[in-house]
Parts: sequence; C-alpha cells; structure tokens
Amino acid sequence: MNEKKQINVGGQAVIEGVMMRGPEALAMAVRRKDGSIELFKSPFTSITQRIKWMGLPILRGFVSLIEMMRIGIRSLTVSAKRYELDLNAEAAEQGKTIKTKSRTMQQLEDILSFAFAIGLAFVLFGLLPYKISDWVHLSQQDFYFNLVAGGIRIVFFVLYIWLISLMRDVKRVFRYHGAEHKNVNAYEHDEPLTVPDIQRWTRIHPRCGTSFMFFVLLVAILIFSVTDTLVSIYILGKPVPTLLRLGYHFLMIPLISGVSYEILKFSGKKINHPIVKILTIPGMALQRITTQPPDDEMVETALVAMKAALDMDYSEHQVTELGKL
Repeated sequence: MNEKKQINVGGQAVIEGVMMRGPEALAMAVRRKDGSIELFKSPFTSITQRIKWMGLPILRGFVSLIEMMRIGIRSLTVSAKRYELDLNAEAAEQGKTIKTKSRTMQQLEDILSFAFAIGLAFVLFGLLPYKISDWVHLSQQDFYFNLVAGGIRIVFFVLYIWLISLMRDVKRVFRYHGAEHKNVNAYEHDEPLTVPDIQRWTRIHPRCGTSFMFFVLLVAILIFSVTDTLVSIYILGKPVPTLLRLGYHFLMIPLISGVSYEILKFSGKKINHPIVKILTIPGMALQRITTQPPDDEMVETALVAMKAALDMDYSEHQVTELGKL
C-alpha cells in the first residue's frame, strides 16, 4: 500500500457544501447559488495528537467525537450563513422585505432549538425505550431489558433518519454526503480525481459517522447488560430501578463511544474480514438513506474541499478563498 492510501481523510456534509478534514488542515467548500465555489481552510492538528494521553485507545474515541462535533457545528453555522446570503439576495431581487433579527433574538432561538433537540433525544433514545422495557415487565432481567431497550433505540434512530430524509433541504445535505464519500473512496483507491471518475464510485464508506452511530447503539446493549447485571448482583442485591439505570448509563456514554470508535477504526482496516463484514452490514445499509446520489456540481464541491484539506492543487477549479474556517 502506498503512502497516499495510508492518509485518512473524511468529513461531513454541510448546507450546500462539504467539510473535509485532512492530516494537517480543515477545509470547507460551499456552492453558492450563482454556481461559484467558496473555500474556507484552516490548519488543524487533533488534540489527540497534541496531548499524548488523550490519544490513548478508548479515550481517543470520545475525545475525537467531541472535537468533531465542535468542528461540525462550526462548519454548519458558517455554511448556513453563506446560504442565508443567497436567500436574502433572492428575496431582494423579488422585491420582498428582508426581515432581520437582533443578535439577542437569534441567540435565544439557537438556545431554544438546542434545548429542544437535547430534550427530544433524551426522550426518544433514553427515557422512552427504558419505560417501554419496564412496561413489558423486563426490569428484573437485565440482558433482555437492555436488548429490548436497545432494539427500540435502533428502531427510533432508523425511523428518525428516514423521516428527516423526506425533507427537501435534508435530502440535499444527504446528496452532498454522498459526494463526500465518493471522493474519499476514489482517493483511497488511488483513482484519477476527476468528476466523471469519482462519480463511478460508491457513496457508501465503512468509516462513516452513520456506521459509528449504529456501532454505538449495538455496543451499548452489551455494555449496559453487563453493567446492570454486576450492579444488581453485587451492589444492590435486587433489580436496578429504571431511573438509576438511566442515570449511570448516561455517565457511560464516553466509554461506549470510545469502544465504538475502536471497532469502527478496526473495521476500516480489516474491511474484508468475514466478521467485520457482518458487523458493518447494518451501518452500511443505513447509509443508503443518509447518502444520496450527488450531481456533478456536488461532487466537484466535495473535491475542492478534499484537495484543500490534503494540501493538493485545486487551481483548476474556480474557487474563491474566504479565509479560515
């Protein structure tokens, strides 16, 4: 395997664009309504590389998750602002009045949206699965309790992904997600980085965040079952109350995300191993929803982001550089 193939690159779809992370840089390319591409690029070194102990197995998974969430939110915010410029310009052309919000009102809306999202996630993936398992009288059987609760979480997760995929704006983001994967697949297989060649590649990739989330849900079933059994036998001497389960299960999220990260990292290196192939089937299947076929402009946008993140020449593309991400 040559040096090029050993360099990992990946990222996420944003609003009308793609953010890519390379070994030493972050880059986000956004397609504006007039067809132009705007590029934001920043030097980047992961905290797991800067601080040695944060790069330890298991711990690095949770640290990387928090780090990428922070980068992802920032990228989405910047891309949303560029998209808003196009909406305002279109409204002005049509003679419509553009309503502006005060900074305080915008911050309030952001806080309320974040609180609602957290609350909804808590109910759908925390409280409700546990309550349903409790209602069917499984609270005294730790393994079956977590198996049912975990199964319900998976069903809710798949339904949620499918429902939001029906939204037009979300579907465009999923198409950019497909463009990201096609570019990464072409690069990792040392193929020519031209739009027609990239389009021939699959939009499915084993290191996708969708697969990571599925691993988290599966790993949680096993770890929660073992933990509940130990707590009920050696600490409480009786079945674990539902709210207590929920409390310490929440505290175990760093461990579960860390273990899931290591499994995903291993699966990416051993993708042809029979056991790995079986483990990756659910997450890869779910990518049929979270990635959609991109058009050529989307593929080119993702290509610009990937080239910039890898410090490759992107001068053949018409790009406006707007500074750091």
